[in-house]
Amino acid sequence: MKKVNEEVLRAVADKLMFDITDEQCQSLLIEFNTILKQMELIGEIPNIDDYSPMTFPFDVTSSYLREDIPSKPLDKKEALKNAKDVKDGQIRLPKVVG
Repeated sequence: MKKVNEEVLRAVADKLMFDITDEQCQSLLIEFNTILKQMELIGEIPNIDDYSPMTFPFDVTSSYLREDIPSKPLDKKEALKNAKDVKDGQIRLPKVVG
């Protein structure tokens, strides 16, 4: 496993175009080291590979959801009838990125 150090964190932050302060870097480094120690402890549990991973601790039944039954979709005219601004069969929206 690759060692997580300040150089690695700064390289990742740079690739993601984040500015990271020395304080933030040290805080992240502490958190990563804590997580890695916890993963090592989990790896030391005897016969851990004999168990399947748990994604959620409780059985969940969703009886309130309807059955997904395919039906005839709306035609384009019906789907666009309530849109305020339509051009070339598509809904026009205001620009959100500068």
